[in-house]
Amino acid sequence: MCAPVKIPRRPRYFAATVALCCALAGCGKTLPQGAEQGGPLSAVGPKGAGGLITKNTTRLGGSSAVVDAAAVALTVYPSATATTRPQTAVLVDANDWPAALAASTLAGAPLHAPLLYTEGTTLPEASANALATMHPSGAPMLEGAQTLSIGTAAPSGYRAKQLSGRSPAALAVAVERLASSLRKARPSKLIVTALDAPGAMTAPAAGLAAQEGAPILFVEADAIPHATLAELTRLGHASIYVIGPSSLISEAVVTHLQRFGPVTRISGADPASNAIAVARFTDGSFGWGVEEAGHGFAFANPSRPLDGPAAAPLAANGDYAPLLLLGEAGRPTRSLVQYVNDLQPGYPSSGPVHGVYNHAWLIGDERAISLATQAQLDAMLEISPRRSTQEPAAPELETSTPTTTTGP
Repeated sequence: MCAPVKIPRRPRYFAATVALCCALAGCGKTLPQGAEQGGPLSAVGPKGAGGLITKNTTRLGGSSAVVDAAAVALTVYPSATATTRPQTAVLVDANDWPAALAASTLAGAPLHAPLLYTEGTTLPEASANALATMHPSGAPMLEGAQTLSIGTAAPSGYRAKQLSGRSPAALAVAVERLASSLRKARPSKLIVTALDAPGAMTAPAAGLAAQEGAPILFVEADAIPHATLAELTRLGHASIYVIGPSSLISEAVVTHLQRFGPVTRISGADPASNAIAVARFTDGSFGWGVEEAGHGFAFANPSRPLDGPAAAPLAANGDYAPLLLLGEAGRPTRSLVQYVNDLQPGYPSSGPVHGVYNHAWLIGDERAISLATQAQLDAMLEISPRRSTQEPAAPELETSTPTTTTGP
């Protein structure tokens, strides 16, 4: 592997999903034979749903990102009819964070593929059951492949395609080239984030990549890997959106990236404010630009960054939900409370039935997002006679730096 270029620093199917939410993430088996047809899941745990569902929030998942990804996949593709089955499912090793993040772009158009996690050469029970239930029909654009394995083993019994790379950056390039071939065009917009950054700081890139259909390429804090540099040279010119502050991706790296197109940095100082910056950002037709009520959101705990790619299909289907992150202890930070309160819908003069509404997907069980936090979020999302600016009591909050920055 080449050394990087160094830069000086500066209903029943719902019941099946519910049963899956409480699967034991530690239970697994070798990559299984595929079922001949899709079907409902058998119960794999006694608890039922992963937690409370409220009027403005829906909890998906369970004790691990493996279960969370399977629950999201079945929510987006309940597979009750032929039209609610995916063409293919993407498989990524849960131990390979860069591959999971890069694969998120495939949750967007035109493939719209759900993501499932393997554990090395083992397909955990939750993933195996979700795959059997969805039983992908086969993607014509992938020569009929039912599964697409990104840097991991392919399950037996399914028509499979595999992608590999000699390094994380090279694997991201392979995903970008595949996505470009599916879209029949070179990308005009690229998302760039840091391989060596904490997962919670880069996780919001997953939803943005899925929603925009923009590929993710990797740099390091003070270097651009050769695989990324070669691909940027080959692509020639593209708008580049760097996710993360200068403490994670240096200004020297940004300056180098400007040789390949205009560069815009989207950043916040901590995971919660960084995710808010991504949700707020817009550049013409690119970006969420969520500054008003009437949206879906996916909330996750930053200690489980793999929930970012797991939730990516929710960013490209249904209510198109950007990822928002709680504080380290799983409670809303002040910056998050302020942002969500600013988005709380108010009644129009004609009454609440003519208003717009917010909805939140909560990713993970009560250990990831507590019931108290769920209730707090539900109240903040609720349409009300007047916009609420009152923050919850101090014990419910974590201190965070609310500053978000955009620009090169």
